[in-house]
Amino acid sequence: MNDHRWISTYLDAAAAEQGAATNTQLAYGRDLLDFAAYLAPKASFSSAQRDDIEGYLLQCQAQGLATSTRARRLSAIKQLFRFAVDEGWRADNPAIQIDGPGRPKRLPKTLGQDEVSRLLEAARHTGRTQTDRLRNTCLIEVLYATGMRVSELVSLPLSAARGDPRVVLVRGKGGKERMVPLSPPAGQALAAWVAHVDAENAAKAAQTGATPSRYLFASSGKLGHLTRHRFYGLIKDIAVAAGVPPAKVTPHTLRHAFATHLLANGADLRAIQTLLGHADVATTEIYTHVLEERLRDLVLQHHPLSQP
Repeated sequence: MNDHRWISTYLDAAAAEQGAATNTQLAYGRDLLDFAAYLAPKASFSSAQRDDIEGYLLQCQAQGLATSTRARRLSAIKQLFRFAVDEGWRADNPAIQIDGPGRPKRLPKTLGQDEVSRLLEAARHTGRTQTDRLRNTCLIEVLYATGMRVSELVSLPLSAARGDPRVVLVRGKGGKERMVPLSPPAGQALAAWVAHVDAENAAKAAQTGATPSRYLFASSGKLGHLTRHRFYGLIKDIAVAAGVPPAKVTPHTLRHAFATHLLANGADLRAIQTLLGHADVATTEIYTHVLEERLRDLVLQHHPLSQP
């Protein structure tokens, strides 16, 4: 098989067996195509050796690629060769002993509770139409109340919002499902949006006989639902309306705010892990460092002995 066939077969297997997300497949596909292009003049996946892989990683570093990008590229290469050995395409794994670049721990950016309150209020008034305002309110309320990943939020099926108004069913990475509780304001915003969507769907069906979308945040685009990029733009508009610096506000910072504010108010780390859908509690532990940073800043700002 040529290198492109290796890549497509591996990605198909990763999607079927591991439930790899579409974005992960696309990223790994690009990474492996880049590696294949590097090998092309002298080697292929079937003949590549450890020196070839290390040379490629050095080239990536010389190109100024971020540590996280180089780590992901090595991960893709490692997984490809592990799959090749399992399938009998190679007898050896040339990547098995290669260590990845160290990734510095960076504390996630988050928002204060006052800033989130301003965002929630601004969402109710941001948008040209009542439909826009109801949707924006629902998006921000549910995102902050649940800490969902943005891809999980925008692709929520309408059926996930049916039933018990106190919880929502979320399908996360690898197709794993989890029940996430809703705060009363988020539940009210969700109920208002669902009622609006149902009314619009009924009107369209009566006029044109159109089949209603299965998505909660439907769109006429290729995916059938609101895209992550569109939501990213919406949240920036809401930040401007709220008087919060747009550079501080992304869908992911609201996810971080959800976890940090829960922890600051006494929530158990294991509970936060479950709510966020983290496979490993070590991923969730980063929020303890965020809290430590915040407490230290509070002491430095307000303790009388810390003042000049």
